[in-house]
Amino acid sequence: MYFLIIASFLTFSIVFFFRLRHIKSIESKAYDEFWARENKANFTRKKPLDNLDYITIPDGLLHMKPENSNDELDACIRDLNDLSEYKIVNLTGYTNTDLKLEYGTANITILSEYDFHYTNLVSLLQKLAEKLHESGNDALAIMTLEFAVSTNTDVSKSYYLLAQLYSDAHTPEKIFDLMESAQNIRSMQRDVILKRLGELLPI
Repeated sequence: MYFLIIASFLTFSIVFFFRLRHIKSIESKAYDEFWARENKANFTRKKPLDNLDYITIPDGLLHMKPENSNDELDACIRDLNDLSEYKIVNLTGYTNTDLKLEYGTANITILSEYDFHYTNLVSLLQKLAEKLHESGNDALAIMTLEFAVSTNTDVSKSYYLLAQLYSDAHTPEKIFDLMESAQNIRSMQRDVILKRLGELLPI
């Protein structure tokens, strides 16, 4: 019995040792690959940004006239108009290394600015949609959220509120289209959003 215990412990120790060494080997390889990519990225020359998917805010949103408007709604629309003056690009899911490799190290600052404007945009669109819904302007809220979704936002509340508004408008079948759009999300939020939307599908 004692011999079996010792043998089992030794077997476990050997397996654990080789498993640990294997994990460390994988981690070391990943570390080396990361720094190899980073080093290459740091020496990538500046490239044109013409092929970026620039986002244009529709005139229908910029010039909307909600019923029962209030100070918060007016402020959101003003902020949206101010934001429309900037270049906006959704770079969610791309690391700085990815961007430097694709567009050159010299462009990383301007690309970060474009993505910062995008983050502000989707946050503002969500807030605007909520205020529109609260004030009874559901048609405008839907228009606002559909635009947000078209940019591949990963703001989960935008998808959930839009699904709710589709159901309230007796068009729950549009949730299927919403799920198809959510497939394009480039972040870990995608699976969470898809699971929740699946639960909201009409039976």
